[in-house]
Amino acid sequence: MVAGSETFGGVLSDVRAFCAVVDHGTVTQAAEVLGETKGSISRRVSRLERELGVTLLARTPRAVSPTVEGLAFHAKAQESLALLDGALETARDARTLPRGHLRVTTSIDFGIEVMPDLVATFRARYPQVTIDLLITDTRLDLAANRIDLALRLGSGEGQDGGYRAPVLASLMIGLYAAPAYLVGRGAPATLDDLSDHDLILSRERLGAAPVRLSDGQGREGQVTARPAVRATDYATVLRLTRAGAGIGHIPSLVAARALKEGALVPVLPDWASRGGVLRAVSLAGRELPARVRLFRDHVRLGLAAMREEAGEETGSG
Repeated sequence: MVAGSETFGGVLSDVRAFCAVVDHGTVTQAAEVLGETKGSISRRVSRLERELGVTLLARTPRAVSPTVEGLAFHAKAQESLALLDGALETARDARTLPRGHLRVTTSIDFGIEVMPDLVATFRARYPQVTIDLLITDTRLDLAANRIDLALRLGSGEGQDGGYRAPVLASLMIGLYAAPAYLVGRGAPATLDDLSDHDLILSRERLGAAPVRLSDGQGREGQVTARPAVRATDYATVLRLTRAGAGIGHIPSLVAARALKEGALVPVLPDWASRGGVLRAVSLAGRELPARVRLFRDHVRLGLAAMREEAGEETGSG
């Protein structure tokens, strides 16, 4: 027998051939079951015996029967083949059946304001999928952190060849305010009127940085004003705007829930800034499991519905 410290270096199909002979009693029956010739089955068993250094089958002109060593090997081999077949089935099912664990990362803005509803509706539809949601503005390495999907905001440029990165949505950044703020300060009628209002901006817009906007009809404009409040992320800009601190410059998808609830209303709704795109980034070079593909598509459809509710066009170009 093979020593305990050795590994099997033979062909797995040879083990299957031997087990089939023992299970069905003859080389002829084993050949029929496996779709091979009797000569092929005999050669496989002989090769396996040479690999193991033992005789597995006692052969006579009229019959074959397992030896003592053959019976012992057959019992263990059958267990191992059953485990292997189960693993293969699980791997194949992963391509077609949504089950297992999913690790997703996205920015703070999207993670806090957009993802909860999308995760909840996905889990309601596919309860066999569990999810880790990693919310951070740090761009985590997908392989090192075992991440299946990264939902990343950025420019319209693609990723390098090591990743898949289809566009899920094009982003627009609009102007929004709480109804109570507009009651007290009045609603601006033109871009120039914004200079009389408190603006809430995010991130790198330091000092009197210009906010560039367009109306979708070819007209361009900009607002240059020192923000009344500046925050590090759009999620905080949203909360400040809901609290009535001023007019917030917020991605429409981040503001969508507040708009639906009536906590915010659009300001100068014909004007908005282009905010790049949202991409679904995954490692290239392998077919995505069903749980990843279905979650990616669920996010795409969910974002399209949110943009439609906000009155935006939903093309992702």
